[in-house]
Amino acid sequence: MLKQFIAGTILCVVLMQQAWAQLPPKRELRAVWIATVENIDWPSRRGLSTEQQKQEFIAILDQQQRNGMNAVVVQVRPATDAFYASPYEPWSEYLTGVQGQAPNPYYDPLQFMVEETHKRGMEFHAWFNPYRAVFNVSRSSVAPNHVTRLHPQWFLTYDNKKYFDPGIPEVRDYVTAVIRDVVKRYDIDAVHFDDYFYPYRVPGKEFPDNNSYRQYGGNMMKDDWRRANVDAIIQMLSVAIKAEKPWVKFGVSPFGVWRNKDKDPEGSYTKGGQTNYDDLYADILKWLKKGWIDYVAPQIYWERGHRLADYEILLNWWSQHGYGRQVYIGHGVYRINSNAAWKNPNEIPAQIEEARTLNTVQGSIFYSAASFRGNPLGIEDALRRGVYRYPALRPIMPWLPKETPDAPYFADAIERSGGLEIHWTDEDTTGRSKQYVLYRFEQNEPINVTDPTKILAILGQMPDPVYKDLTYVKGKSYTYVVTALDRMQNESLLGEPLRVQVKNGKTAFLFEP
Repeated sequence: MLKQFIAGTILCVVLMQQAWAQLPPKRELRAVWIATVENIDWPSRRGLSTEQQKQEFIAILDQQQRNGMNAVVVQVRPATDAFYASPYEPWSEYLTGVQGQAPNPYYDPLQFMVEETHKRGMEFHAWFNPYRAVFNVSRSSVAPNHVTRLHPQWFLTYDNKKYFDPGIPEVRDYVTAVIRDVVKRYDIDAVHFDDYFYPYRVPGKEFPDNNSYRQYGGNMMKDDWRRANVDAIIQMLSVAIKAEKPWVKFGVSPFGVWRNKDKDPEGSYTKGGQTNYDDLYADILKWLKKGWIDYVAPQIYWERGHRLADYEILLNWWSQHGYGRQVYIGHGVYRINSNAAWKNPNEIPAQIEEARTLNTVQGSIFYSAASFRGNPLGIEDALRRGVYRYPALRPIMPWLPKETPDAPYFADAIERSGGLEIHWTDEDTTGRSKQYVLYRFEQNEPINVTDPTKILAILGQMPDPVYKDLTYVKGKSYTYVVTALDRMQNESLLGEPLRVQVKNGKTAFLFEP
C-alpha cells in the first residue's frame, strides 16, 4: 500500500512538472463568477453592515487575484433588482434583506466593486439576469415600486417564479434601458448574461405566453417566434452598449449544449436533455455570426468522459463555433467532490490545459467564487503553483477601439535593502496608459516578451511609476523591459531596456539600447 502511495505521489509530481514545463499563454482570460442571487457568493448573507459587505468583497478579490484571476463577473441584477443606485429598479433584497432598502451607512456597491477590481488590474464584467423578475413568488421580498407591481401585464408566473414576457416589445425596451443606464454611469468593462433567457422547461408545464404569441406572433411558429424575441433583445443591447461606450464588451454564458446532433447536423455529439436552441430559445451561434456579442462562455460543467455531455466533445465543438469572436470555457468548480470523476484533483487543471491546446479558445471562467472556499482537493494550489503560476494579460478584441500607448522609458534604478527599486517615466497625457508590464531577463537571455514566465509584474498606471524587485540578487546581471497597456490590453512597443551589468564586482545600470 505504501509503495502504491509513493508511486502515485511521484506520478502526480511528474504530471505537475510536465504541466509547468509547457509554456502558458501570455494572453488568457481568467475569471470567476460572483453570484449574488440567494447570497450564493456575496454578500454571504442578507443584512450585513456596509463595512462587512466591503470587507467580504475585498477578501474575494484578493483571494481570486492570488488564484491568478484577471477578471471577475459579478451579478449586479439578479432578479430585476439592483446592486447599485438605479433609477429604474429597487435595491436588491440580497443586500439588506428588504427589497428597496438602501445600504446603511449608504454606499453604492457597484461603484465600490468596480473601483476595487480596477485597483487590482482586473476587469469587471457586470452580470445581469435579463428576464427573471421574482426569484420565489412565495417568499421573495418585493418592493412597492418594483416593476412587477408597476407593469403587471409584462409578467408571467412559471414554476413559482415571475418572468418578463420576452414577446412584449415594451419589455425589450425596458430591459435595454436598464442595462444602458449602467453602461453609461459606471466604469464597467463588460455586460454579461448567463444562460437564463426563456426559463428551463419544467416537465408538464408550458410557459404561459399564449396571449403575447397571439398578439405578436404573426405567422411564425411559436418556437421561431420565441427565438426571434431573444434575438431582438440581444441585437438591441449590442447596439445600445456600443453606442454608449464602444469599448464595453458584451458576452453571454450559455448552457453548454447548443443543440444535439440528432436534432441538427451542426449540433454536438451529445445527448443534452435541454438545449439553448430548442428549450431556452437562445440561438447563440446566430449572435456570434452576426457579431452581436463579443464573447461566448459556454458552461461546460461536465467532466471529461461524461456519457451524455463529454467535456472534451463540447470543448472541441465550441472551439469550432466562435466565428471570430472569443470563446471562454465555463468550468464547474462547484462540482468538485460531487462524484467519482470530480474526486480527481486534476480534473479542472486538465480541462484548462486541454482548452489551451486550441487557439480558438481564449480563456476560462469558474463557477463560482464560494466553491473555492477551503481549497477543495487543492484547487487553489493547482492554480497558483500550476496552470496559473504566471500572470496573463487579457486577450485583445481587435474589432474594439484601440488606443495603444507610447512606450514608457526607464528613469532610474537604485539598490535598496531587500531589492532593486526601478523607476520609469510615462509621458502619456491622453490617459491611454492604464497598466504597465515589467519583464525581467537573466544574463545573456534574449529579450522575448512573448514569454509570460518573464513577466515580473503587471502594475496599475501611476503618476511616478516605481517597482521594487524583491527577487533581485545583488551581483547578478539582468535586463528589464517595460511596456504600457491601454484599457483593452493593447501593448505598447518596447522602451529602451534597463541593463544591470556587473563587472569586477561593481554594478552598473545602463539605459541605452
